[in-house]
Amino acid sequence: MTLDGKVVIVTGAARGIGQEYAQACAKVGARVVATDINDCGETLDSVRAVGGDAIAVKVDVSDCRATDAMVAAALKAFDRVDGLINNAALYAKLRGGRFDAISEADWDATMAVNVKGIWNCCKSAVPAMRKTGGGSIVNIASLAATYGLAYAIHYTTSKAAVIGMTRGLARELGRENIRVNAIAPSAVLTEGTQEFFGAKHAKALQAIAASQSIPRNLVPSDLAGTAIWLLSGDSGFVTGQTISVDGGTVMN
Repeated sequence: MTLDGKVVIVTGAARGIGQEYAQACAKVGARVVATDINDCGETLDSVRAVGGDAIAVKVDVSDCRATDAMVAAALKAFDRVDGLINNAALYAKLRGGRFDAISEADWDATMAVNVKGIWNCCKSAVPAMRKTGGGSIVNIASLAATYGLAYAIHYTTSKAAVIGMTRGLARELGRENIRVNAIAPSAVLTEGTQEFFGAKHAKALQAIAASQSIPRNLVPSDLAGTAIWLLSGDSGFVTGQTISVDGGTVMN
């Protein structure tokens, strides 16, 4: 698989899975636009360490003006946009609990980033893809939606919305040669997952691994190959799909 000549925007790229996506894209030839509300300096270093070309842009994906500026920066630096990985999401700092104990503020913040944020990024990036004849969008959903994660209904609902948005956009954009797919991972060994589960981290990961056909926890590199494939021409007739990368938990 190759992404030679392609320009890929990765949101939520400051650490964890997003950082892995950025580095993986660079390894197969893409020029990378690493974006996050936090500093992406470490990600730029990791991309350059593998011989890649990248820029960093600070972006709050819940703000459409910021996502427009993100795409403008990509076009200024590289003159095109071919791929978009919508990875930015509220997760690590979310407070779980019974559905009726979740605050309205937490609910609204989750939807603003995890759902509206993807909508904003797609609205900003699609016009640039149209100008170069097409592109590929990869939305990051979650096992939370495909399996049904209790006690985090705001997160679960937001990721279910990602799957619905993926399908709707795939139907809208297919005739313009823009493909839209999603990846639904189970819990990945990242700082964010540790923060999300807190004191229950070790016990939760053990239970998740035990429920899988492949009984180990995912690491960020487990997701990179699927993302690269979806961005590449090797998946040129694949759109509207949600691919579970969950060790065989949900079997579609």
